[in-house]
Amino acid sequence: MNKTLLVIRILFIALCAVASWLVCYTVEEWDHRRTLAIFIGLSIGSLVVLVDMMLKGFSLRGLTAVTFGLGVGALIAWLISSSPLLNKGDQQTIYLVQLALFLICTYLGTVIALRGKDDFNLVIPYVRFVPHEVDVPLVVVDASALIDGRIAKICQTQFVGAALIIPTFVLDELQAIADSPEPVKQARGRRGLQVLNDLRAIKQLDIRILPSEVARRQDMEAKLVFLAQSMRAKLLTTDTNLATMAKFQGVSWLNLHALEAALRPELVIGESLAVELLRPGKEDGQALGYLPDGSMVVVNNGRAFVGKRVTAEIIGVMPSAGGKLIFANLLGEAEAAS
Repeated sequence: MNKTLLVIRILFIALCAVASWLVCYTVEEWDHRRTLAIFIGLSIGSLVVLVDMMLKGFSLRGLTAVTFGLGVGALIAWLISSSPLLNKGDQQTIYLVQLALFLICTYLGTVIALRGKDDFNLVIPYVRFVPHEVDVPLVVVDASALIDGRIAKICQTQFVGAALIIPTFVLDELQAIADSPEPVKQARGRRGLQVLNDLRAIKQLDIRILPSEVARRQDMEAKLVFLAQSMRAKLLTTDTNLATMAKFQGVSWLNLHALEAALRPELVIGESLAVELLRPGKEDGQALGYLPDGSMVVVNNGRAFVGKRVTAEIIGVMPSAGGKLIFANLLGEAEAAS
C-alpha cells in the first residue's frame, strides 16, 4: 500500500473519531456517551475507508461515466414525475411512484453509462481522447501488428506521421499470449511486448495507450473497428478477417502484408539482380537462391558459385505460391561477389 495513502486513511479515521467526540459538547444528550460516540465515529471512518479500498480499480473515467449516468437517470425520473400522468391521485402513492422512478432510472442510467464508458468518453467533448483543436492523424494498432514486428522498423524510418493508438485490451491480449504454457504462443506474445517497448523507445513517435475494455475476447475485433470508426482513425493489422470487417464498416485500414506486397519491386526481363546462391538446382549447372520477399531465383550455370553472392540477368518471371519464380543467367565469373 502507498505510505502516503495509508497516512491519509489513518488521519481520516482519527478525524472522524475526534469529530464524534466534539459532537458530544454540542448535543447535551450525548454528553455522557462519549465512548459510544467515538466508537460510532471510528466505525463510520473505517466503513468509508473500506469502501475506498473496494473501489481501488475504479478510475476517474468510470466516476465520470457514473456521474453522467446518475444525471441522465435523475433527469428522466423528473420528466416522468412532472408529466400529467402523476398530476392526480393519492399523494402517498404518487410519492412512492416518484421514489421508485428515481431509484430505477438512476440505477439503469448508471449501469448503462458504465457498460458504455468507452462510447461515453468518445462522445463527450471534454473527455474525448483527442482534443478538437489538435488535428492529429490516428492509427489504431491491434495485437497481430505488434506480434508481426515490422511496425517498429517502419516507424524507425519516420515514415509514419500519425499517432499510434493501442487499447489496453490489446496489451492484455499480448500479456495473456506471453503467459501461455505453449512455447510458440509464449514466444509470439513476448515478441509483441518487445516490439511495444521498441516503439516506446522511438523519441519522435507519438504512441498513446487508450483505456478500453472488452467483456469477451470474441468482441475484440468488433471493438477495434468501433474505436477506429469513433475516432476517425485508420486500423493497422495483419489479420485478414479484421481487415475485411473494417472495410465492410467503412474504416480505412492497412494490412502490413499488403504493404509488403505493394513495396516489392517489379522485376522485368533484362534487368540484373544480386542474389546469394544457397543450393544446387534440379537441372545440370543450376543453382537456387531467394530474394528478401521469398521469391525463388534459378540461376543457370551458377552451381559452381553455391554459397556465394552473384549477379544474374533475368530471363523469365513466373508467379508461384511462394511469390515469384525467377529464371536468370549468370553474368559471368567476373560479376560474382564473394
